[in-house]
Amino acid sequence: MACPCELLVEDCEEETARHLLEVVSRCAWRIEEKFSRYRGDNIVHAINASEGRSIEVDEETAALIDFGAVLTRLSEGAFDLTSGVLRRAWTFDGGCRIPHPTHVAELLKHVGWQRVRWARPMLSLEPGMQIDFGGVGKEYAVDAAIREVRALGVQPSCLVNLGGDLAITAHRQDGQPWVAGVEHCDQPGVALESVPILRGALATSGDSRRFLLHEGRRYSHILDARTGWPVVGAPRSITVLAETCSEAGSLATLASLKGSSAGEYLRVQGSRFWLQP
Repeated sequence: MACPCELLVEDCEEETARHLLEVVSRCAWRIEEKFSRYRGDNIVHAINASEGRSIEVDEETAALIDFGAVLTRLSEGAFDLTSGVLRRAWTFDGGCRIPHPTHVAELLKHVGWQRVRWARPMLSLEPGMQIDFGGVGKEYAVDAAIREVRALGVQPSCLVNLGGDLAITAHRQDGQPWVAGVEHCDQPGVALESVPILRGALATSGDSRRFLLHEGRRYSHILDARTGWPVVGAPRSITVLAETCSEAGSLATLASLKGSSAGEYLRVQGSRFWLQP
């Protein structure tokens, strides 16, 4: 996941805690290995190397593709599973290099869900196009791990945290909430606000760790797939509380893509959220 991952477990026997850790870590590694765009031996590589050929995908992959297609529709194309090719132009490492507009324009010729042929379970991309689950994968992994722990039956309450996107499995036995911190944009590791969580999940979209600084302007890593350029006017950080991590992450991302209208968008959704301008 390219981020710190942890499992917090309510007071229990060490053997139980170790078993839960094994279940969660095995789930996270499985999803990393299956959906990482950096591997050459998984379904994502097979799709991206298909060069126009139709690829049959399994049920889990199909469900993620369908989810991404829904987000594309809801965002009016600002979110797009095929926008991963834009990383050839953009490197959000805190440096100052931005790509030439012509480079971005050339890559945009290979971006656009409308260019994809998707008739479940068959997927076909035009030559040069790629698919990238990075915008939904981490939150999906959190939810998958939560489901696997719940499937074990009655267990101590757990909190699964993959790089700041987190969810809990159940109420704590002592009735107290889990408490998560909304990290300060400019002070990593410092909580701007504490959020008690009795159920559900928390996810954040922001540029505190992935950004560029060019001629005094900060460029977020969140790209608008319609333009190929970072979204303008969005809050530095958006944290959302929702029933699942996928829902929380999607709302945070869609809000970021609304730019300066992020807060109003989340209010209309009835979401509980925290913004840092």
